[in-house]
Amino acid sequence: MGPKGKGMDRETIEHALKSIEPHIYRREKVDRLAVEVPVERLWGLMRRLREDERLAFDMLLDHTAIDRPEEERFELVYNLYSTKHGHALMVVCSVSRTNPVAPTMERIWQAAHWQEREVFDLFGVLYDEHTDLRRLFLEENWKGYPLRKDYKDDDMLEFDE
Repeated sequence: MGPKGKGMDRETIEHALKSIEPHIYRREKVDRLAVEVPVERLWGLMRRLREDERLAFDMLLDHTAIDRPEEERFELVYNLYSTKHGHALMVVCSVSRTNPVAPTMERIWQAAHWQEREVFDLFGVLYDEHTDLRRLFLEENWKGYPLRKDYKDDDMLEFDE
């Protein structure tokens, strides 16, 4: 199926995913197929998602994090797209807030280089083997990570609840 096609349906993609990584869980209540995988299995899964011709996720559309301080974790969210098949997938994994480390995806998708730097800069997530992990928007001497829900600084506006 070419790039203008609709790609595989959710069930077919999920079946293909389970055949390459049995440790995924389907996420509910999202507008596209979304799966969750343990962080220690993330890199292997992502590499296979790109290389497996049935899936061919050749584009990392975006990558971000969601702070879940009440659960002491960050959710790392990766939105993938296949230009060959025209289908999309969201991959989610969790990392601890106290030791937020994940493997870099920049060897799989070059776009991850900048997206991981942004997540590092604003959330403090570290990416193993990233080639240039440093702040992207904020000065190198900036204290803290502004998108963490518990971030405070002297210049922030406070609103009554």
